[in-house]
Amino acid sequence: MAESNMADGTEPSGAQRMFGDFAPALVHVTDDVLFGEVWERPQLSPKERSLVTVAALTAGGDTEQLVYHLGLATQNGSTEEELIEAITHLAFYAGWPKAMSAMAVAKQVFRG
Repeated sequence: MAESNMADGTEPSGAQRMFGDFAPALVHVTDDVLFGEVWERPQLSPKERSLVTVAALTAGGDTEQLVYHLGLATQNGSTEEELIEAITHLAFYAGWPKAMSAMAVAKQVFRG
């Protein structure tokens, strides 16, 4: 997901929509480095990267970012059941309150 250019007809990235001219360096590293390079490395599949990301966000209590990453995880091949199970498993390693918060986000994402 390299940096989008409105002149070439592509849609702006989420980072561009959120921060555009306000934080162009953050947009650059998000679009070009994180999603353009790191997520494209072949050592882990997109599904594995998504599962690791969901686990890290859950463990860190970063539920705002979970909305996007749970959706991306399903696009990358994770099932709703797998993601719910991962969050349940994390309750014992990341902490019960963090897992409960993450599960509330998952319920919102998967069931509206």
